[in-house]
Amino acid sequence: MNFFELQAAARRDSRRLVVLFALAVLMIVGALELAAWLVVGPSPKVLAWVAIAALGIIGSGSLYRLSTLGGGGEAVAQQLGGERVPEDTRDPDLRRLRNVVEEVAIASGVPVPGLYVLEHEAGINAFAAGHSTSDAVVAVTRGALERLNRDELQGVVAHEFSHILNGDMRLNMRLLGVLFGISVIALIGRRVMEFSVVGPDLRGRNRGIFILWLVMFGLVALVVGWVGLAFARMIRAAVSRSRERLADASAVQFTRQRAGLAGALKKIGGLTDGSELSSRGDAEEVSHMLFGEGVAYGSLGARLFATHPPLLERISALDPAFRPAELERLARGWAQHPPMGLDEDLHLGLHGGGLPGAGSAQHVAPEGVSGQVGTPGPHDQRNADSILRDLPADLRRLARERERVMALVLALLLDTDEGIAARQLEEIRSRLGQSIAVDVAQLHRQHVAGLHPMLRIPLAELAFPVLRRRPRPQLETFLDAVQAVGMADGKLSLFEYCLGRLLTLQLRESLAPARYAGIGRRQPRAVRREIATLLAVVADAGHGDGIGARHAYLAGMQRILPGEHIDYRPPANAPAALEQAWVPLDALDPLAKRVLVEAVTAAIAHDGRISVVESELLRTVCAMLHCPLPPLPGRP
Repeated sequence: MNFFELQAAARRDSRRLVVLFALAVLMIVGALELAAWLVVGPSPKVLAWVAIAALGIIGSGSLYRLSTLGGGGEAVAQQLGGERVPEDTRDPDLRRLRNVVEEVAIASGVPVPGLYVLEHEAGINAFAAGHSTSDAVVAVTRGALERLNRDELQGVVAHEFSHILNGDMRLNMRLLGVLFGISVIALIGRRVMEFSVVGPDLRGRNRGIFILWLVMFGLVALVVGWVGLAFARMIRAAVSRSRERLADASAVQFTRQRAGLAGALKKIGGLTDGSELSSRGDAEEVSHMLFGEGVAYGSLGARLFATHPPLLERISALDPAFRPAELERLARGWAQHPPMGLDEDLHLGLHGGGLPGAGSAQHVAPEGVSGQVGTPGPHDQRNADSILRDLPADLRRLARERERVMALVLALLLDTDEGIAARQLEEIRSRLGQSIAVDVAQLHRQHVAGLHPMLRIPLAELAFPVLRRRPRPQLETFLDAVQAVGMADGKLSLFEYCLGRLLTLQLRESLAPARYAGIGRRQPRAVRREIATLLAVVADAGHGDGIGARHAYLAGMQRILPGEHIDYRPPANAPAALEQAWVPLDALDPLAKRVLVEAVTAAIAHDGRISVVESELLRTVCAMLHCPLPPLPGRP
């Protein structure tokens, strides 16, 4: 399945989750009704109040948990004791992790996620959490950092990125919130039993009767709550196992080597700490989000509740020649000398080729481009490696500098036309002050003006994690400045507009991630005017003559709306026209988005060739539609 089919499958799994949740709620309410009937008899009023109370508790529990996840992936990472990885870390393990994640993010065409490490977890594990790519975080355990070599760490990170790209991460966040509701009755029962042991401050016969009722209520809640816990575990397993198999396969497709991911799984099986997390309660709640099993179950429990396929099955799928005896041999050796990832890295090395010339072009097919969305391959990994090596060290340092990151990003948006740039700097000066405007002009002149087109989006992606941690009022002012810079003149290049608009979108999503989570349902005919606007704008931007632009526009329209006739009318003010189109277009059904990406590709490269500048424009348009496209689409 490609990216768009995976997004559609994630939406089907969301509907499946709703059905399973409803069945679990019915079973829990039924169990409570039975308990009430046994205690007080067939009293309709009592049974009705029991049902109402149960539904209220479950609903309130789910809504409460969902509200705590409003902050996105960071809320989950911090709940598990995660510590943010500093941008300027000197820890060699953390520096290697940041390099790997940045490389995979650039190859995937998504913003660099926040990075967390679970310092007190010796097991090998990781997870991705968040509502969208804009608020995503990737967290790994200290055990994974210390025990895995770079290839293995890259395999684990690629596995987690596949969850981000395939829509699993959003589904997992919903699971986290919804399943808390059907587990909360067990929590109430446990708290009641603890209170009854301590005993309320009563004396005499009343105290004994009250404690008896407390114990009875607590026992009923515990028993019924166990039913809820069992259902929650089975729902996690039902939704998660197939997605984990898919994530393993996607990671292999991405890295084009099985040894790294297989090696990580073998170390989980061969080392004493395995993949278990020390906090069983938290580990069980997020078990469906983890790279490996965070909780140990018995043989029966593993069949019913395990959120991942059996470890030996996962290893065998990656290494058909693997035999269980090999794992036993590795375990014996590692018991005396546990592996150290950095030591193993001395025997490894990854190098990519150089970037293509800024004016070069290549053949491209729309179907090939849509097939690359959300499914980066090994050539994308090589491109990302080249991008990171060619990105000047000074710019990488500035992207991680809290005090200058805003000026750096704004410098990326300055127009090459001096008149337009002067108006943009005036907009920055009026909102952020003279010193930042001067810094923006200086950074543009010294570092950004001659930057290779392929390095601009990756530089913004590297700056994003630092930028989004600025205070909210400061971010709002910065976003206002970005929008003003983008709209400073109707002659502003489409790429510069799209880059600024993309940055605005990602930062707004990071400020309120839950608000922007979701998968659209609209079909192309419902947004045909917006489709026509987008195709007209990109066709006009890519062609110097009206006839060529019209042909490009028609090529795109024929691909997505073959039966429609909408005249080619490029808007006089492209940025303003696109402002009205993005939200309806982003609400398209995933499979309709695939066709839209192919239509935009056909309009941008209707002659079958696409330049580096055009490919970066295509990437920004796709990112606005939440369709992450790797660098140089179509390049082998």
